[in-house]
Amino acid sequence: MAMLPLRRLLHLLVLLVHCGRPEVASSPTEEGALRGGHGEHGEPGHQEPHKDSYSTFASEFLESRYLPDDGYPFPTAPPVDPFARIKVSDCGVTKGCIRYGKPGCDADTCDYFLSYRRIGTDVEYEMSADTDGWVAVGFSSDKKMGGDDVMGCVHDDNGRVRIHHFYNVGQWAKEIKRNPARDEEGIFENNRVTCRFKRPLYVPREETLVDLHLSWYYLFAWGPAIQGSITRHDIDSPPVSDHMISIYKYEDIFMPSTAYQTFNSPLCLLLIVALTFYLLMGTP
Repeated sequence: MAMLPLRRLLHLLVLLVHCGRPEVASSPTEEGALRGGHGEHGEPGHQEPHKDSYSTFASEFLESRYLPDDGYPFPTAPPVDPFARIKVSDCGVTKGCIRYGKPGCDADTCDYFLSYRRIGTDVEYEMSADTDGWVAVGFSSDKKMGGDDVMGCVHDDNGRVRIHHFYNVGQWAKEIKRNPARDEEGIFENNRVTCRFKRPLYVPREETLVDLHLSWYYLFAWGPAIQGSITRHDIDSPPVSDHMISIYKYEDIFMPSTAYQTFNSPLCLLLIVALTFYLLMGTP
């Protein structure tokens, strides 16, 4: 057997020594940390704890990136209002409104309030009345109650406000099972029933449903409810729009309630003029 050269034999011995010894490669960072662990005279120095866990990294990252300047966490989302308030500033601009009551009243102070606007192929209605029972709007062709399509919002004994569909048979409102309302919401607060709902603009023509793309006289009514069922309206002669309402024309209509209609009558105006003349003539 041929003998290996001496130089090659020494090289193999060196390789065998390295293979038998575990080789640990230290990074420059680790070497610096090891050197920093001792003082100038070989005394143990201060060494920061190694923070290499994911949770610690994540918390530090979030604190540095997602906390506001004041150091507090993100504010929690405000509580969701179950019913967004009716905006009267949009009346006559982006929606039509009818107000009945004291001059200058709004959706929270009028005896009765109604708004309407088109949203795609739907009409959105908002209603509010000073009552703890129900509020409704009827669509009529003759200003008279009878044979009318009616949408009503009823406050039940559980505190909920639900939207119902009625049909006037003479002076009596019959509830219809087929309810075209959707996206309904309502609230009873401060002795007021307030609601909002959508109804399709076009519907198959039936006796109890009208096409809202046509113009109609609007009947306004409200009153008490017993166990979620409507009873007779509060006033003997519920107000009616003086002209047909078109959902394509956004108007802001005010109708004075009975308490404010007295001064508008011709007889009352005549009496005021006569009294004023008498007082002026009687003054020396």
